[in-house]
This record gives sequence, structure tokens and C-alpha cells, in this order.
Amino acid sequence: MTDRNNLAATFLATTAWGAGIRADLAGDASNRQYERISDPNTGKTVVLMDAPPDKGEDVAAFVHITKHLRHNGLSAPEILAEDTKNGFLLIEDLGDDLYARVLQRDSTLEMPLYQAATDVLVKLHAAPVPDLNAMDPRMMAELVEIVFTSYRDGILGSQDTTLTAPFVDQFEDILRQTITGDLVLVQRDYHAENLLWLPERDGISRVGLLDYQAARVGHRAYDLVSLLQDARRDVPAAVELQMIERYIASTGVDSLDFHAAYTVLGVQRNLRILGVFARLSQDYGKPQYVDLISRVWNHMIRGLDHPALTPVAQIIRDNLPAPTPENLNKLRS
Repeated sequence: MTDRNNLAATFLATTAWGAGIRADLAGDASNRQYERISDPNTGKTVVLMDAPPDKGEDVAAFVHITKHLRHNGLSAPEILAEDTKNGFLLIEDLGDDLYARVLQRDSTLEMPLYQAATDVLVKLHAAPVPDLNAMDPRMMAELVEIVFTSYRDGILGSQDTTLTAPFVDQFEDILRQTITGDLVLVQRDYHAENLLWLPERDGISRVGLLDYQAARVGHRAYDLVSLLQDARRDVPAAVELQMIERYIASTGVDSLDFHAAYTVLGVQRNLRILGVFARLSQDYGKPQYVDLISRVWNHMIRGLDHPALTPVAQIIRDNLPAPTPENLNKLRS
């Protein structure tokens, strides 16, 4: 057994699940790994999260956000046991019915699922804000640099260091002008492969939440962008528009300001994702993320028509190569 396996077995032995049957669960783009632990006598299951501290993972953040979400009536998994020093958690098993899987089986559920997910954000954004670092305009602008250093340079095979600093400064100015208002908890990866459908529960409790340990405080449109401009599945335009209006109507925010912030954050987020997916392929040997780039690109390009983005729109169009089949193959190599 590896050291991590030995540590996991030692941790499980301190719980009621030491004799459980362990089976791997699909991971994500992080260094975290997951196992489902089954009780051979009762058939009940829990999930083991393995988040190695030496690889930059921190289960304490997951614990902190989980407590906040559950305190506010949301279906984050209950934490059953923890070893924060070694990076292990034993958590409630919310099942396998990810939004993406449910909708693949039954597309008629699209509207109710997205309505419920939008209502979760309405509820969460009405709650007190926890003590977390903020996603401020400078931080968000700097996060976009990766689209030049990984996506652009990965395709063109050369660097242009004169591009990034002026672009980041201009983008920061745009963010400062549009990303205004009160701050809320932002989960950051709020999309169909991190949301679970729990139809046996009521109201917003039907939405199971995962993968929020990187949460910050930020603008209330950010998670709605993550949900509706999904990198992994096509959300119908009609659903996107209706959910934006549902959120506005439920919260009473200014419609014009919210639409502007939503669009600017969409471009910010999708530029960053282009760079992240390129880096995952080239630096970490995960070329499957390249298959998602065209969808992300289309989200980003669509947002550039908004007047708020005029100062950077042409820079992006002139300097970022389109994800043609040839260019995508370069990112896979």
C-alpha cells in the first residue's frame, strides 16, 4: 500500500467504517481523490475525501464552507469525521445523480433543475457573508493572464510578454466599474457536474452541493455565470435568460447593472478557463480538457459584444487564436 493508502486506512480505523469496502470514485481537475466506503452488512455508504496537504490541498477550507452552507439550510454533505492534519474527511454520500447525468437521462427536467439551482443562490446570497478572502478586481484581472501564457502561447509556440500587463490593467478597470455592490459567498465551481439532484428532499434542499472549498466572497453574478455558461454542457439560451431574470426578480437587484456584471464576469471566467484547460493538457497530461475549449471560447466571444468590454474586446480578438481543430491539436500535444 502507498503511504496515502496507509494513512487513509488508519483514519478509517478511528471511525465506524474501518471494515468498510473501499471503491474509487471519479475525481476532478484537482489533486483530491475520492472513495466510496460501503458497509457490507447494511449496504450504507459514505465518501472518503483524500486531499494531500503536500499537494496544496486543505480540507479545513472545505469544513469551514460546509458548516456555513449547512447552517443556512443547504444540502452540503454532512462531515462525519475529519483528519485535517493529513487531509482526510469522511462525508455524507449524496449519491451519483449529478445534474449532468440526470439531464442526459431526462431533458424534461432541465427547467426545474436550473430553477432549483438558481433558488439556492438566491437563498445563499441573502445569508450573512462568512469570513473569507475576497475576489477583488485586481485578483480577477490577474487570473486572466493564464489565457495568454498557456492558451495563446501553447498554440503559437511563442511568448509576447508585452501583452499581459497592459491587458490586466485594462481589465481591472472594467471590473472596478462593473463589479459593484454587496459581496456574497461565491462557490466558484457551481455547475452541472458539481450539483446533485436529491428529489426525495424538499425545495432548495433538493440541490446537493460539492467542490466549494475554493470559495471566496465576490459578486453575486459569478456563480450564476458558472451555472449557466457551463464549460461541460450546453445550457439552452432560453434557460440562461430565464434564470438570470428569475434571479433578478427574486433578489430585487438592478437589472441593467446585473446584466453588465454577469457579462463581464462571464468573459473573465471563460478567459481564465481557456488558460486552465490548456495548462491541464500541456503541463499535467490531461488532454480531455481540450475537448471543452470550443464551448468555453463561444461563451467568451459572445460576451465581447457588450459595451462594457469595448476597451479589451479587440485586443482579445486580435491576439487569441481561435480553437480550430489544428490549434486544439497543438494543445493536446
